[in-house]
Amino acid sequence: MSTSPSLPLPLPLPLPLIKRLPPGLWTALAWYAAAVEPVVEYVVMPPRRYYSLSYPRDGLDSPGAQALLAVAFVLVMAASAVLRRRTSAAYGLLIVGTVISTVAWRQDEIPPTQFLAVDIALCYIAATRPRRISLAAAGAALGTLAGYLALRSIAGDDSGIAPEPFMALTVVIAWLIGNSAHQARAHTAELHARAAAEAVTAERLRIAREMHDTVAHSIGIIALQAGAAARVVETQPARAREAMLTVEMASRETLSGLRRMLGALRQADQDEEHTGQGRAPAPAPLRPAAGLANVEQLAATTTAAGVRVEVRWQGRRRPLPADIDLAAFRIVQESVTNAVRHSGADSCQVRVDYLDDELTVEVSDRGRGGGTNTDTGYGLIGMRERVALLHGNFTAGPRPGGGFLIAARLPIPAGTEAEAKAGAR
Repeated sequence: MSTSPSLPLPLPLPLPLIKRLPPGLWTALAWYAAAVEPVVEYVVMPPRRYYSLSYPRDGLDSPGAQALLAVAFVLVMAASAVLRRRTSAAYGLLIVGTVISTVAWRQDEIPPTQFLAVDIALCYIAATRPRRISLAAAGAALGTLAGYLALRSIAGDDSGIAPEPFMALTVVIAWLIGNSAHQARAHTAELHARAAAEAVTAERLRIAREMHDTVAHSIGIIALQAGAAARVVETQPARAREAMLTVEMASRETLSGLRRMLGALRQADQDEEHTGQGRAPAPAPLRPAAGLANVEQLAATTTAAGVRVEVRWQGRRRPLPADIDLAAFRIVQESVTNAVRHSGADSCQVRVDYLDDELTVEVSDRGRGGGTNTDTGYGLIGMRERVALLHGNFTAGPRPGGGFLIAARLPIPAGTEAEAKAGAR
């Protein structure tokens, strides 16, 4: 038996540059660019006609100023290296390094371009950490700016426009951007979790419907044949032996169906494990699915069990989409099972009508017209769910003249006949 080779998994799309580089590197690039630029422009380069009061040419002449600037560089480098692992400590080192750099230049305010690195780190914290931590980080940045503004006010320096309010606005904007990213990530995770829960629920309902439709019918046949065998075992041994052979065959078919279903569940678990390990899932063996082609066999089995089933086909029989074909068969199977177990009728009629744009399935009997007290109603619920998933109409209830009627209308999408034939080949 040959198996088809596993298809390779598609290569993941490359991440954008802003996500490929770690946040600490972006923070370091912004801080070092703002710190090195004045050193190169006002100290290293030859003197020019213009100069800067904030960065005087002799500002770093003293060994103390050079040592402070070196300490600031080291602190910021350490902060950038551990920003992802020790966010709070790294953020504190970044603010301290920024303050020390201003002390080295004997400045009374933080340059806005250099404070941009603090905004980048704050945005990362707000995007990846709890809100209380990000608010504390934003408060630390705003407190540092307020401290500079207070020191200048105490010193009586009122020259120029204070940059702290503008820088405080950038802090707020950075926190809002990061917090929005945090909320978007949390909302996406919630949607994924909800989708996974809905998928699990849908799979459980599907398995419940399949088990109910497959097992309930077989158990009904087994119970009917076993009861008949018990009644005639002494008077008609040959008939009793035939009934028990039918019980054996139905039991084996039920056991085989349960094994196939458990195998499919185990295969799904293995596929999920392979997918999580980056390997392509092994192709599952293909098995023919049940469909309306099995209705005649179902009718023969039920008739042999003692309840005569008449099947009437109307319209032009043609291939149907697999989901519609399976749903129609399960509706017939469950309806016949209900007639055998609950109606008390000795016969039921099945009518399948192929129309141009829909498939009509009706199952009727002349029994008591309702379920027994032991009927859980899961069969009707399962049929109603199947029809609803296919956007059809489902009705079930007592007939006016006695008995019970189950009717379902399943819409057939246009242009599916050719696709169904191709799938059948």
